[in-house]
Amino acid sequence: MKTMTARNTFIRRAFSVVAFVSLPLFAQAAGGGGNYHMEPAPDLDDKPSLQAGFATYVNYCIGCHGMRFQRYERTADDLGIPHDVALETVVPAGKQIGSLMKTAMDLENAKKWFGAPPPDLTMVARVRSPEWVYQYLKSFYIDPVRPFGVNNTVFPNVGMPHVLMDLQGTQRMGCVQKPVILESGAEKRDPLIPGKAITEEKCGELYVEDGSGALSAEEYDKLVYDLVNFMYYVSEPAKLERHALGVPVLLFIIILGVFAYLLNREYWKDVH
Repeated sequence: MKTMTARNTFIRRAFSVVAFVSLPLFAQAAGGGGNYHMEPAPDLDDKPSLQAGFATYVNYCIGCHGMRFQRYERTADDLGIPHDVALETVVPAGKQIGSLMKTAMDLENAKKWFGAPPPDLTMVARVRSPEWVYQYLKSFYIDPVRPFGVNNTVFPNVGMPHVLMDLQGTQRMGCVQKPVILESGAEKRDPLIPGKAITEEKCGELYVEDGSGALSAEEYDKLVYDLVNFMYYVSEPAKLERHALGVPVLLFIIILGVFAYLLNREYWKDVH
């Protein structure tokens, strides 16, 4: 009886170790951004997306928002960008490849202009969640009452201009006609006119004025996704290394567990 108890205890402990090591993977899969949605989810293996997001950040964001805990060299190495190409295309003039990604904006002047210095973006995707940042960048709308002429549904009364407005277009809040959606998720169709969807007026909705932006809705969504994907990478660059090492480590633990089980069975088979 004691022999069987000891053997069962060993097996339970072995499986507990495997479960403990695997727990972060399940936690990551279950993680989310609250009520905010981002499709598809951030993908650190998508190097073209990360590279495009890097370029968007340098072109549109670094003037106000730095990433002072990240270096251009580390970023270029992680994203597969040669140093000479990075210096020529994304590293601002006067900066070295080993420089930290700081904004050139003076903090005292920023406080006068915006009421508070623009926040550093190094950790924002980790603190807020990528889904939150994604929806935030898509939710600016015209509001003449605000100092910069825009407001945001995700962050009401935010003190920030919509720097991507030329790309997205002029987005307003108002009443729009939207298709009636059935419980099945399909659009409700007019029984008298084949193929025509039945619509209803909904107010308080965001809509972009046709032809006001340089990008289509799909192109703008892709640009914002790439930018948020890059911010997600910067919030924890070591995650790339962990992802690369995670699978071999788990395979090693599983193989080791099999041999440990077989060795345990061999030790106890002659014990009566």
